[in-house]
Amino acid sequence: METLGGVRLAQIFNDRQNELAGEWVAQQFAIAARRGGIGEAQLRSQFMQFVALVCTALGSSDRVDFRTAQWDEVRSLLSEMSAQRARQGFTPGETAMFVFSLKEPLFARLREELGGDGVKLAELTWTVSTLFDALGLFTAEVFQTSREQVIVRQQQELLELSTPVVQLWEGILALPLIGTLDSARTQVVMESLLQKIVDTGASIAIIDITGVPTVDTLVAQHLLKTVAAARLMGADCVISGIRPQIAQTIVHLGVNLSNVITKATLADAFVVALQRTGRSVSGIAPHAQVPGGAGANLNLYSGD
Repeated sequence: METLGGVRLAQIFNDRQNELAGEWVAQQFAIAARRGGIGEAQLRSQFMQFVALVCTALGSSDRVDFRTAQWDEVRSLLSEMSAQRARQGFTPGETAMFVFSLKEPLFARLREELGGDGVKLAELTWTVSTLFDALGLFTAEVFQTSREQVIVRQQQELLELSTPVVQLWEGILALPLIGTLDSARTQVVMESLLQKIVDTGASIAIIDITGVPTVDTLVAQHLLKTVAAARLMGADCVISGIRPQIAQTIVHLGVNLSNVITKATLADAFVVALQRTGRSVSGIAPHAQVPGGAGANLNLYSGD
């Protein structure tokens, strides 16, 4: 919305800048102190930069319209500040107060300057209200967008962290899944597993679903897609962690896993993987002395 009085407001900002800064910084410091990381000197510097840009925009025309190009630098500064505060854990309201905290001291200066001219005082009060409401809403919108970007990035990082592909032995990979398996996570699982197959040249991968709380038709389809993708890369898959409840659910759903090797535990699946790669497991007599000490209880033999 376009209003009048830009040049007069710029003059008041310039003439009463130190007074405005003192009151604004005091309010902002009370807010920033709860979050930490922003000192009084930094706040004062931000204020001076903000006021300088606002004065430049106001002084360019007596007509005030926050949507015009002359306010581009102000919008850029507020965008940077809002994004920074989103990362620092501020709330949208605390971020918008960067702008709104200036309204009260500015109104007080307007009354001092224009107390005898009611018409002009009303005009500039309306201009200040309209302008600073627009500035505050802009900071809140940028803050919300920045926060959503942070959340999306964190979700992506959590997905990547929650789908580690571990090399158990030469040619054998393990992919332990924990939590719900949805479409987005399946894509990450596939990418991680296929890349690891390429990197290691593995011929068999164990997909462990012990940590998956429930298996429905959609989850089963996701698992089958992952198995099919791994096979296209030359690696067979074994699914472990098939508990009795999950086995019954799969049967009731009519999901066909007949062409996929399934095991109850990861240990059982590892034994199968060793056999499929030409190795065997044998026990060691209790009295045998081995370099690994008492904890070493098996030997791996290559079939070569």
